[in-house]
Amino acid sequence: MKLAHLLLTHSQPDQVARLVKKLSYGDAHFYIHVDSKTEIAPFLSIGEMPIVFFIKKRVKVSWAGYSIVQATLNGFEEIVASGVQYDYINLLSGQDYPIKPMPHIHNFLAGNPGKIFMHSLSVTDEWQEAIPRFTRYHLLNYNFKGKYFIERLANAVLPARKLPEQMKLMGRSQWFTASRTAIVYILDHIKNHPETVRVFKNSWAPDESIFQTILYNSPHKKDMVNDNLLYVDWSAGGASPKVMTMDDAEKLRQSDKLFARKFSVVTDAKILDYIDSITT
Repeated sequence: MKLAHLLLTHSQPDQVARLVKKLSYGDAHFYIHVDSKTEIAPFLSIGEMPIVFFIKKRVKVSWAGYSIVQATLNGFEEIVASGVQYDYINLLSGQDYPIKPMPHIHNFLAGNPGKIFMHSLSVTDEWQEAIPRFTRYHLLNYNFKGKYFIERLANAVLPARKLPEQMKLMGRSQWFTASRTAIVYILDHIKNHPETVRVFKNSWAPDESIFQTILYNSPHKKDMVNDNLLYVDWSAGGASPKVMTMDDAEKLRQSDKLFARKFSVVTDAKILDYIDSITT
């Protein structure tokens, strides 16, 4: 089975190198997008491996903006342009890590051909707190004097925004694993439907919804599995998940997920050592 891992990262090159080494199995290749705000030189040694490629069209990523969507799309485009007929494309951050043995992960994906594993909830029915992300204007992608005044004015006088063609809005987590066919469909839709892009460009955190929405409103809906195969702990509250430590070792061991996030070798490198010990 041919697997392409697309890694989005901006820090801790040693941890990214460890992740690549851990995920290296079978016919796996790696495509790494390094945030253009970050100096790429510390990461370049990872590219000495012939199965590692750096995304050429780097993006300056800003939190909750469309830029992370664009970084992801750039990665998908370069993966598809490689000509390699990957069975699956796996989107991870540089702070993720597999928590199952790599043969198990590859066998699982090989046994589920054509599936799309992504956390996908109906915004109107199951994730209603996200509704203002899309009905209101968010000018995160612009930088001009008076931006927030214009944003408030637009939301006061303009009607609520709607998706084109009565698309059903879906979303939740930005990380997912999908067939190459599904990724090609996403790229084609983005190219041929600029009206969809316009809606999401003025939304809050569109990376958590644009891909689910495109695929749910497509023939690929039948292939979607509401599980992104990723263990995440939000118990700490706030906008970011809990950073895993040895306190989480047993939960990680018992989880049926394939990957987990997030980890930091600065906070606790021992938890990665532990995971290695139970997944070799």
